[in-house]
Amino acid sequence: MLKTLFPLALLAAPAAHAQTVPAEPRAPGEVPKTRTDAAPIKAVKLILVGDSTMAPGSGWASMFCAAHVKSSVACLNLGRGGRSTRSYRQEGSWEIARNEIGVKGYDAVYVLIQFGHNDQSSASERWTAIESEFPANLTRYVQEVRAAGGIPVLLTPLSRREFKQGKLNNTLDVWSAEVRKVAAATQTPLVDLNADSAALVQKLGPVAATKLAQAEPNAEELAAAQAGTTRKPRPADAARLPDAPTTPEGPRGQITRKFDYTHVGDAGARVFGRVVANGLARAVPALRGQLVP
Repeated sequence: MLKTLFPLALLAAPAAHAQTVPAEPRAPGEVPKTRTDAAPIKAVKLILVGDSTMAPGSGWASMFCAAHVKSSVACLNLGRGGRSTRSYRQEGSWEIARNEIGVKGYDAVYVLIQFGHNDQSSASERWTAIESEFPANLTRYVQEVRAAGGIPVLLTPLSRREFKQGKLNNTLDVWSAEVRKVAAATQTPLVDLNADSAALVQKLGPVAATKLAQAEPNAEELAAAQAGTTRKPRPADAARLPDAPTTPEGPRGQITRKFDYTHVGDAGARVFGRVVANGLARAVPALRGQLVP
């Protein structure tokens, strides 16, 4: 009975983005008696800067932009897979984001900055030193956002979903500590996504947490999760789903979708998009009226 009522309740609930019921359409040739001008819009812009755990197709931000902001908010997801605080700037992505801050017409422009996963990497073009370069890079981002007229917001990195004997192995906690230090030193609003996501994943447990990935785990991965200790992630080529089918005249781009403990599929993006919305409302009270639960 509850399974039947639940979808009906969803249908009956008012849509988060429902518009005011429009006036009745006028008949051909009819001229309304009054004519007024629309009030100026007070628009807000959110620019999202970060890595694959934010990026379209693999992170939380697309669902955040789709479901948790009002139509008065321009939500621009500039998350890029495989980027660190160093490589995001070096490749030119930061210059694109900084130029977006200066676009006219917005009452306020907020820049959400989330890094850590790839700063932790050993890849030659990505890695940074945790106690020196990483916080220095974040501080520079904060300073440049303010210099361009924007409002910076720092996010600690999304937790991975690896477990040991039933306990979450949060390998990004030390990197998150550095983000918190920068936020405190620069008096920058902080969304503690690492703490919030880690608490949520621990509550879910290793089995339920596999449902947040881009793909289903294989039998061995599921069995390991049921035993409380997750397996080492498979190589991307072995874990990825087949590419989406294409046509000669249709879209050809592909997003790598695979099972791992870092990236998220649609279900995970919905879960963590809501976590970010709640955290952002706490960190930046001025945005509460622009965010949707």
